Amino acid sequence: MRKHKILISMIVSIFFLSTMHAYAEEVSEEKNETLNLAEEAKSAILIERDTGTILFDKNVHEKLAPASMTKIMTLLLIMEAIDKGELKKDETVRVSERAASMGGSQIFLEAGEEMKVNDLIKGIAVASGNDASVALAERLAGSEEAFVQMMNKKVKELGLENTNFKNTTGLPADEHFSTAYDMAIIAKELLKYEDITNYTSIYEDYLRKGEENEFWLVNTNKLVKFYPGVDGLKTGYTSEAKYCLTATAEKEDMRVIAVVMGAETPKERNAIVSSMLDYAFNQYKTNKIFEKDEVITNLDLLKAEKEHVDVVASESVSTIHPKGENIDNISTEVTLKPDVELPLHRGDKVGMLRIKNGEEVLSEIPLTVNEDIEQASYITLFKRTIKEMVKYR
Repeated sequence: MRKHKILISMIVSIFFLSTMHAYAEEVSEEKNETLNLAEEAKSAILIERDTGTILFDKNVHEKLAPASMTKIMTLLLIMEAIDKGELKKDETVRVSERAASMGGSQIFLEAGEEMKVNDLIKGIAVASGNDASVALAERLAGSEEAFVQMMNKKVKELGLENTNFKNTTGLPADEHFSTAYDMAIIAKELLKYEDITNYTSIYEDYLRKGEENEFWLVNTNKLVKFYPGVDGLKTGYTSEAKYCLTATAEKEDMRVIAVVMGAETPKERNAIVSSMLDYAFNQYKTNKIFEKDEVITNLDLLKAEKEHVDVVASESVSTIHPKGENIDNISTEVTLKPDVELPLHRGDKVGMLRIKNGEEVLSEIPLTVNEDIEQASYITLFKRTIKEMVKYR
């Protein structure tokens, strides 16, 4: 009888572990209905940033006008350019007539005015400046139209099927749409650049401080001030889109992203997002495995100028599970590309890190190099050959 009890206990334990991740991955429709988290919104989603686990969803693939949440993609391309060295934060940008003529939310740039990239990013992230968005788009791509092509190319790279951008700002335009799910994934990608929250967490600041045309920046995302842990990301409003918000918050090493689209009032929108964040932090916790850019392994590249290259996690890596429960069978598996072509550039993918619970793959994270790697010169190869010959004499 005792053996039977032990056997039953083992079966129950195995079943529990195998279903726990599925539970965290997709909350059932019945559970969503019970939560009542976003009754007043057209669409909503709640995800954990590191794993991408969906904690709550409602009409997440419905195509809707994203309004100024469009600027999450604009900021993503700007931060990518900075990371690649294609744009410097202290660089000065000259504002075009077209950028200065943008309506809607703006920081009142004037044609011919020069402003540093760092301040233009503040203008986008804090005040939702349409003029600042176009100014940086023109700097990076030559025109807003060319930058929009970059935005839609990035949409495809992320595997998103229900987003199409027509401008960098979110101003109303035919065939300009996205979904709660797609906005969450774009936000997840943007948050790989951890210093973005240095901008989106600002509640108030000044541009051109001390000058005649000093401009007071006040964050359109009031939760930055009124909800502990919220440090971004972007609000949106047009008469078509209604009130929208993609918010992110971090507490006890867990970062979540909440997206709400189509709320009737800003108060309603903020209340919905606050309830979603409360739910995430009350019900779930994460275990951090690796930090972003932490060295995971090394590559030996005999034909590279630098022979031993660090391979790092492209983003922070965690597991997620309901509070009160632990997963004890977590393991990692590293697979590197068999043939790596040179030269390599910072951020190039050279492998994959798998996080596993037993044999179940919980998540896959690209492994990258964190520096540029050039092909070895003839002199380096010659010295390396001589060194090997001496070694085996």
